[in-house]
Amino acid sequence: MDNSKIGHHISEQFNKELEDIRNKVLVMGGLVERQIELAIEAYTTGNMELAEQVIKQDNDVDLLEIAIDQECTQILALRQPTAFDLRLLIAVIKIIHEIERVGDKAERIAEMAIQLANSEIRISHHELEHMAQLVKGMMHDALDSFARMTVEDVPAITALDINVDREYDSILRQLITRMMEDPRNITRTLDILWTVRALERIGDHACYICEHLVYMIKGEDVRHLGQEELEKIVKVSR
Repeated sequence: MDNSKIGHHISEQFNKELEDIRNKVLVMGGLVERQIELAIEAYTTGNMELAEQVIKQDNDVDLLEIAIDQECTQILALRQPTAFDLRLLIAVIKIIHEIERVGDKAERIAEMAIQLANSEIRISHHELEHMAQLVKGMMHDALDSFARMTVEDVPAITALDINVDREYDSILRQLITRMMEDPRNITRTLDILWTVRALERIGDHACYICEHLVYMIKGEDVRHLGQEELEKIVKVSR
């Protein structure tokens, strides 16, 4: 980890508090990454035990979000941090919310895996798995950037969202065609659509994590900016 921005306070206890928060965020992120992996495996293999495991793990993710949020709030009240430390705590509160939402999406995929266990209606596993690999990679790289306290990889991560959206649109067209060909497939096909939609949203949340990270490191709010504007801000040294 890059400790260049953390560890320069007079209070050693303050240093430990900030490092503890950052480590807990990474633990939470690791849990959610595992949830995504297990949920996709449950969906593609029909393994209900894995699906149930994902659903149970969501409680652990929720508890971590609450614990980290409370720690950040306590430090804000007692330490009254400024500059980077203040941005760090604000960004962490936002980032753990994004991570928790990703956990919810993994849980949703697991629930769909259970609902579709006995269904013959499936989209190509290859297409779904390819989309899943994209969003898993985006989440991993976003969390890795947070761990290293750097934004140099952010533009490359957010640029992948275009590919995710393209995959989503392609699968969506397939599902609409199936429903038009046989209306009896509508209910089951919509269940599949929820799975694909959950994956697409995971990619969005990975991008949001990147945006919060840029705010933390650069002090710039890059929400709602285009890719080119984001790249310019990331390249500017401070």
